[in-house]
Amino acid sequence: MDAALTAWPQISHLPRLAKRHPLVATGSGVLTLVIFLAIAAPFYAGDPMNMDPFKLLQPPSAALWFGADNLGRDVFARTMFGARISLVVGLASTAVATSAGLLIGVLAGYSRGFDNVMMRVMDGLMSIPTILLAIALVSLTGPGIGILIVAIAIPSIPSTARLVRSVVLGVRTRPYVEAALCGGARLSKVLWRHILPSTIAPLMVQGANVCAGAIVTEASLSFLGVGVPPAIPSWGNMIASSRLYLSIVPFTIFAPGMCLAVTILAVNLLGDGLRDLFDRRSKGRR
Repeated sequence: MDAALTAWPQISHLPRLAKRHPLVATGSGVLTLVIFLAIAAPFYAGDPMNMDPFKLLQPPSAALWFGADNLGRDVFARTMFGARISLVVGLASTAVATSAGLLIGVLAGYSRGFDNVMMRVMDGLMSIPTILLAIALVSLTGPGIGILIVAIAIPSIPSTARLVRSVVLGVRTRPYVEAALCGGARLSKVLWRHILPSTIAPLMVQGANVCAGAIVTEASLSFLGVGVPPAIPSWGNMIASSRLYLSIVPFTIFAPGMCLAVTILAVNLLGDGLRDLFDRRSKGRR
């Protein structure tokens, strides 16, 4: 209850915070809008799977805001529903990569034996291109959203684990951590109260970068035909199916391409803004 009451003054200061941190405000605002449109798609967009042979490749109009594709499907509805795939894959891949990287990084920062073995494994993963590793995993198991999330998350774990490891190695030697251990505090308590909070800021910035990369990778894999099944609308599938008609009806590829670009731009702006914000705070503390 007290936490909720203390949050109200901060809400009233949102315009000032947006002015002081425009990158964070712009990125979070656009990303929130995209998430809202994706969630509310069933309430305002039509059926993305409905095919009408009388609407083949029709240009944008009052009835078809973004026109119709080569199968007579509403491009606007498919674009809005396709946002769900990109956001689910991007956010889920980020959650998996961040969680696994946090666990590996903390253990590697405190255990020399685990560090020597696991960091060599991370080096091996980092030497494999992300797209090739994702294609290999998807080819072995078949297309699907679940395996796609895992295939995109695995290449992002090494960079996250190395980031957390570097933070842990720097924090574990600080006087307040050594004093807590010398005072008889359990290692688990020290990790929870002193080590993990120090990883939140860099993890948020890293998570934004991972999310942007995951959205691009999902679109790339769907474009190549090894992502989500073709029956499921996604921005990558739409761009792939529209490229054959680019010279005739470019509007069918413009909508998913612009939505993909705007979403990635919003995530990158949010990540850059968070990085600048945390760097400014750390410099102020020093």
